Amino acid sequence: MSDYRLEKGVVHVYTGNGKGKTTAALGLGLRAIGHGLKVYMIQFMKGGFNYGEYRSVKLLPNFKIVQFGRPELVNPSNPTEEDVKAVREALNHAREIIMSGEYDVVILDEINVAIDFKLIDVQDVLELIKNKPKHVELILTGRYAPSEIIKAADLVTFMREIKHPYRQGLPARKGIDY
Repeated sequence: MSDYRLEKGVVHVYTGNGKGKTTAALGLGLRAIGHGLKVYMIQFMKGGFNYGEYRSVKLLPNFKIVQFGRPELVNPSNPTEEDVKAVREALNHAREIIMSGEYDVVILDEINVAIDFKLIDVQDVLELIKNKPKHVELILTGRYAPSEIIKAADLVTFMREIKHPYRQGLPARKGIDY
């Protein structure tokens, strides 16, 4: 373990309708732990489903992952009380983890979708960005990143789907898509 810390952490946004937003965040996390940094990933609206990243990160030192949500997808026009509660718990947990300063990289996976579904308020997320400790690298993933989040970020990557085998009838595959 290294005593290395980032002097200045920046805010990343990985958004768009293309594949790879969570994968990009995980790749950055993997690179970070290779240099002795501590990584914490909070998955919004993902829970109980056997995601490959959840299983593999459990094997890595200095990389923690927690899920908040049900195994089922959230219905944006009719979220359950459990969905709303889980997202609020995830946001409160994110606030605690970020403000603790214990972690160098914090990934808020699918938080942009939670904002778009109106499960959390964009202003609460902007407050997290504004008040994060100086050394914390903060990554926000998910489609539908609002313009306020994009404006507040230092780095924005928009993943655009050009072609996907799902459109030709190939279902999501274990180990590749989840």
